Amino acid sequence: MHRNVRGLAIAVLALAGYLATQQGWLDFLADQNRVATYLHGHGGTGFLAVTLAGALFTGLGAPRQLLAFVLGFALGGLNGTLLSTLATAMGAAGGFFTARWLLRGPVARRFGQHMEKFDGLFRDRAMAKVLLIRLLPVGSNLVTNLVAGCTTVRFAPFLAGSVLGYLPQMLVFALAGAGIGSADKYQLLLSVALLIPASLLGVFLYRNHRTRGLVTAISEHS
Repeated sequence: MHRNVRGLAIAVLALAGYLATQQGWLDFLADQNRVATYLHGHGGTGFLAVTLAGALFTGLGAPRQLLAFVLGFALGGLNGTLLSTLATAMGAAGGFFTARWLLRGPVARRFGQHMEKFDGLFRDRAMAKVLLIRLLPVGSNLVTNLVAGCTTVRFAPFLAGSVLGYLPQMLVFALAGAGIGSADKYQLLLSVALLIPASLLGVFLYRNHRTRGLVTAISEHS
């Protein structure tokens, strides 16, 4: 019975994700003008709806940078950074717990050796390793969430590392959106200026063989 319930839950989630992406339910999040109009016209309810939609949007693997740009356009650089980071963190938490509650057992039985390898990768300094993965310009946000959920890594360091790793790029893209939305060339220039060190940091981390090995392991075996 437990397996049947779990199988049904996985099927329902997979169907919901498929419909959300294929039917364009979340397409409005890519339209900064529609999002800005909606937020300014619906108050607190609008903020809640956009936050939940953004969590689903990024949780399904859509680019979090796009969400940051759109919310920066709609709300300004700082507020756009905070709301997009919150939504993305919620999406990451959803992926993590979906994997932990529904996928961990079957994945461990089928890919036991690979999961032991991932457990070893995340066993020590889990927060720092998640932070490094989030800072890199490569890798899948969705895959990282699911792989982490299938390991024994604790949720708190996973979430803390994710939020800290998200912030630099979210700030850059939110400032870019705010600069375009308010026709403020200084915010736009600031976003470009911040993008350079953020990109260099990502390249530096990726060239580190240990970090690259961590990302490669997640990408190849998930």
